[in-house]
Amino acid sequence: MVTSRSSRDSLDSAVDPLGPLRDPHEPGCDVFLTGTVFLDIIFTGLDSAPVRGTESWARGMGSSPGGVANMATALARLGLRTSLAAAFGDDHYGEYCWDALEQGEGIDLSMSRTVPGWHSPVTVSMAYEGERTMVSHGHEAPLPADPGPFPQCPPRARAAVASLGPGGGEAWVAAAARRGARVFADVGWDDSGRWDLEALADLEHCEAFLPNAGEAMAYTRTDCPRAAARALAEKVPIAVVTMGSEGSYAVDGRTGETAEVPAIAVDALDPTGAGDVYVAGFLTGTLAEWPLADRLAFAGLTAALSVQEFGGSLSAPGWPEVAHWWHTAPEALRGRYGFLDDLVPRTAAPASRRRAVPTIGFRQSA
Repeated sequence: MVTSRSSRDSLDSAVDPLGPLRDPHEPGCDVFLTGTVFLDIIFTGLDSAPVRGTESWARGMGSSPGGVANMATALARLGLRTSLAAAFGDDHYGEYCWDALEQGEGIDLSMSRTVPGWHSPVTVSMAYEGERTMVSHGHEAPLPADPGPFPQCPPRARAAVASLGPGGGEAWVAAAARRGARVFADVGWDDSGRWDLEALADLEHCEAFLPNAGEAMAYTRTDCPRAAARALAEKVPIAVVTMGSEGSYAVDGRTGETAEVPAIAVDALDPTGAGDVYVAGFLTGTLAEWPLADRLAFAGLTAALSVQEFGGSLSAPGWPEVAHWWHTAPEALRGRYGFLDDLVPRTAAPASRRRAVPTIGFRQSA
């Protein structure tokens, strides 16, 4: 069984990375995002990939909200006031995901809705040998008769996270940018094989674009991640290319500044959600106005912490994990990550914050 996080010290509430920058006149929302929430069911402890025609037994299993919930949870656990617009089924899965995100993670779901008669999308993930295999099922949520203010008018926020794809842009991305949000974007694999950068219509609204090395090189027709980042910086103010075990490289196209930070070597158990965690870490550092290299370092650290545990949103680290790593970090890394010393509390907060539980739910005993 995947271990619940409800017993950890709640340093999250004791750390506000944006504290020095807050004022009463700014938006109450730090980050807005939208997308599809899945119920993730994760099987762990498999010795190998399932074999056709056989039955495999897993030594562990966990459940948690997935899909866009991975990103929302990663942002919230880093102390950002996060608002999510999503559809939830009115089945037990939907109720569980709503409760886990709103009550367990403190995510604002006022822009979300429950859809009567619609069953929640589900993903089954099998983790083995540091890789994963997933099977998903779901249908598009029906459009509401009265959509309310979203998507025509997303809430005012410091930042927004978008997942880009070829074709027409999302109306809410342009609207969020017009309302002052700094848009951070990643991108999925282009199944068409065209890899047309001009087809990413919303890129013009973005402050930062964070593809992985394969995606970046495909879009820029380059054979080097660093060259790809420099080419992307001509299209977007900040280009960040993640390079797996090599770390990440970034170019600020406005100033010409570049930064490269190597990855932290860890034993990876499950990469689910690591990309979302990386974006959340970089976004946090950007809003907090950290130097570019510190933002890369923090994003890489949070992603490294996440892959050491199973599950998507369950594995997203918060300040307790960051604090534990910092207080036990190897001497060779303490110089690069010294900026954490002013962020991480030296004592734990007295209260514990509820987390998403690793199963659909237990009946309360009388």
